Amino acid sequence: MNKIDAIKKEVKKIIVGQEELVDSLLVGLIANGHILVEGVPGLAKTTAINAIAKALGIEFKRIQFTPDLLPSDVTGTEIYNPKSGEFSVKQGPIFTNLLLADEINRAPAKVQAALLEVMQERQVTIADTTFKIDEPFLVMATENPVEQEGTYRLPEAQLDRFMLKVLVGYNTLEEEMEIVERVAIKGFEEVEAVASVEDLNEIRSAFKEMHVDDAIKKYMTQIIFATRSPKDYGCEEVADYIEFGASPRASIDLYKASCAVALIRGNDFVTPLDIAYIASSVLRHRIILNYKAQANNITTDDVVKKILENIKAP
Repeated sequence: MNKIDAIKKEVKKIIVGQEELVDSLLVGLIANGHILVEGVPGLAKTTAINAIAKALGIEFKRIQFTPDLLPSDVTGTEIYNPKSGEFSVKQGPIFTNLLLADEINRAPAKVQAALLEVMQERQVTIADTTFKIDEPFLVMATENPVEQEGTYRLPEAQLDRFMLKVLVGYNTLEEEMEIVERVAIKGFEEVEAVASVEDLNEIRSAFKEMHVDDAIKKYMTQIIFATRSPKDYGCEEVADYIEFGASPRASIDLYKASCAVALIRGNDFVTPLDIAYIASSVLRHRIILNYKAQANNITTDDVVKKILENIKAP
């Protein structure tokens, strides 16, 4: 059993179903990206990232975002010592390996912006000192799709920094029965550390060696370009619904995420199936739709589906 399978096996001790969420977290860790998760409370989002941290033996911290949160509550601050007359830096919860930013849209823009530097540059500036964040580092932010009163919508510039946006739904009836039996009767099994940071670095090395054929590269790029100029790629059906297409960062993330998916599946090359599996997660938060789409109940997932149907896979 390889290390990726061993990690997934440990996570499944306490997570029933939610395959896409677990895969997305692994993709983020392997490809060095961040994850935005949307779902109602109680769907094991916190449990999933905590389980992966335990399986890898790395540090996990959680921040509950609220309207009264300050940027220093996330990054840290300088504290004055009256005895010595000097300031010392107290690092915030952002100094960790896996960070859960729970209900990120409940905090105002200034607090959300505190995450921008660390997500992009892997560093934090407190006063006039800049600190590097230890690898691996992944932010999993969550949004609650209900109770939107008093929330602060994430700006497009910040959304674009998330490699994937995952929609987490309810479990099936059978899965829910298993959850009840495990929690109420047996209790959760203990998640053991079956891999290390060194193992993750080896996996990342294999990820960098993934073979991506030129035809596959062209296919990925065509998908991104079809979000910007749908009519040029035979996607007239969705052309009237798109305000803005995906950014160049989407091309990079689709490439990296597809490689990570192929690696998780045990391959050393990328196929169109890997791209199709992850394309919606890469693009759903990057395509901006207009009022016509809202009027016709068209979602970004509908748009991505149409694009994948119209562009011929190699």
